Formats: sequence, C-alpha cells, structure tokens
Amino acid sequence: MNDLTKNILVFIVIIVVLLSVVSGLSDVSSNSPQAREYSEFLDQVRSGGVDVVEIDGQKIRFGPGDQLLYYTISPETDNNTLIGLLDDNGVKFGAAEPKSQSIIGQLLISSFPILLLIGVWIYFMRQMQGGGGGRGAMSFGKSKA
Repeated sequence: MNDLTKNILVFIVIIVVLLSVVSGLSDVSSNSPQAREYSEFLDQVRSGGVDVVEIDGQKIRFGPGDQLLYYTISPETDNNTLIGLLDDNGVKFGAAEPKSQSIIGQLLISSFPILLLIGVWIYFMRQMQGGGGGRGAMSFGKSKA
C-alpha cells in the first residue's frame, strides 16, 4: 500500500469516528419541550392542567393530553411527595427508559486503549529498526551528512 492510500484511509477513518461521536453525543430533537419552573408545574398538577408526566432522574417532562410539551428540574432528592401528588390528582406518570450507548460507541470506547498500546508498540518497533539509515534506537552520535 502506498502512502497516498494510507493517508486516504486514515482520513476516512478519522471522519467516520468523528461523525459517530457527534451523532452519539447529540441529543437534538425537533420538538424540544419548553422549560417551566417547578412551582408552576406543581400548580398545573393541582389545577388539572397536566395529564401525563415522565420522570427521568431530576428532569420531569409533562403536558396536557399525551404530549410532553414542557419540562422542569425537580429540586427533590426523592420524588415520593411528587408521586403522591400525581396519584392524588389522577395524572398518568412513569419513568423514562434509561439511555444506552450504541454498540459502535461501546466498541470504540472499549477497544481504544488496546489500539493505542498497539500503535505505540508499532511506533517504537519501527524506531528501533535502525538498519544503517540513522533512525534506529542507537543512532545517536552518528553523522547524518
């Protein structure tokens, strides 16, 4: 394989890795919910303006009907009071499914240290191959003229 082919392959691999990282990290949705204060959320629950709630850790998505149009951040460490309030007011609630990484992302993360060690090993092996070219491990002090 000549140098041009190697450079093109390395460039393609870098682009694919960067695109997969960006797509895995971006959590952009077209209909992102609007932020609301937690007290406003509680007032809407008490007044019957909320029909469905989805709890995802500290983030609470809610809205009328089956639409999750708004979100708020819960100041509570445990949501026992909130769950009681939702149950008393007849609001459907549930927890969000935990997000999992893609298989490609898991493979990249788990294989990166091994690939890095192999790359460093190959680099040092090539440096130690001296020959008479003056680039080996024991080439110091030799004239390159």
